Amino acid sequence: MTQAYNWQRLEAAAGQPIWITDDATLARFCQQWQTLPLIALDTEFIRVDTFYPIPGLIQIADDQACYLLDPLKIEDYAPLVQLFRNPSVLKVLHAGNEDLELFLYMLGQMPTPIFDTQIAAGFLGWGFSMGYQRLVEHALQVTLEKGETTSDWLQRPLTTSQEHYAALDVAYLPVLCQQQMAELAERGMTAWAEEETALLLRPIADDDPDGMHYYQRFSQAWKLPPHKMAALRDLTAWRERISRQRDVPRNRVLRNHALLEIINRWPKDTRELARVAEVRMQQVKQDGEVILGYLQTAAQSAVENPPAPIQRPLSYQWNKPLKALKAMARDKAEALNIAPEILLRKKDLDALIRTEHQGEFSLPPSLSGWRKEVIGDALLDKLQRLDIEP
Repeated sequence: MTQAYNWQRLEAAAGQPIWITDDATLARFCQQWQTLPLIALDTEFIRVDTFYPIPGLIQIADDQACYLLDPLKIEDYAPLVQLFRNPSVLKVLHAGNEDLELFLYMLGQMPTPIFDTQIAAGFLGWGFSMGYQRLVEHALQVTLEKGETTSDWLQRPLTTSQEHYAALDVAYLPVLCQQQMAELAERGMTAWAEEETALLLRPIADDDPDGMHYYQRFSQAWKLPPHKMAALRDLTAWRERISRQRDVPRNRVLRNHALLEIINRWPKDTRELARVAEVRMQQVKQDGEVILGYLQTAAQSAVENPPAPIQRPLSYQWNKPLKALKAMARDKAEALNIAPEILLRKKDLDALIRTEHQGEFSLPPSLSGWRKEVIGDALLDKLQRLDIEP
């Protein structure tokens, strides 16, 4: 990647971003971007009263300017989808999970390949989960304002301040990417960062559209008897479907706490249901009979479609071994000068311990790849040698 991206030029260009408000202009610029080594991407959207995000703006920066794509006016995104699929154009984002989710929902396509400057910052020891403003200040000694973070991005016209803020969100990304890529290469961590970034794309896809596995997130409910576990599963799946159909947030249909209280108190009629904490009368009127119906059929549901168990929390006997394993990972991270949180995540350690079978452990998929070489095998060896209380 030889083309230089000048952040001062893009910073100045952010003061007068180029609006793209029609299909022909988008197609023309996409053709231009197809020839570049990288572009920067960001989005602004509203997701307060809806299940799905409502796109308000797509920002792009190339080597010359910052661009604001108007989703309220553009209809044909085929050229942008083609650009997103081009393997020779790197797409740079910062903390891109929500942006990727929006692109998948909006276009049916996520950009690839991608480079996430937040992930790279973790590998370089700059900090874990760094915000964009802090990253820019760390790398370029530029202080950014946060004034428009809660703006209404669906209003038109946008204010000059909104336009400038949105454009600056992509203005610094190209040079940050090039700076980070150079440092990653120098430290021999390029492949690690690429592998970690590729993993970012996996959980974005909707692999549970019916919500049948959502109930397993309620770790505190692992002790529930089969009929109550089935009711929790069926109710959360119903809530998922209804939230999507009505395009409203899950808690607008039924809050998590209300779900658990319903399972705990097991109301027999709408009067009892109305007494459950955080269940509003409007919800009882609209969905009360449906909710009660799932409770009434729970026993039959548990027999016909037994719910998979919810993983129980690790017992207290693991407290001391966990501390030892975490300390080992912290020491390794410090030696490598990378963020400890990116080297070993709590869920990875939990998954490792749960592989135990007759006193033997094995590395879970999340500790394969670069983590296996750096820390996985060493963790496994230490775990096999630890004295675990019965």
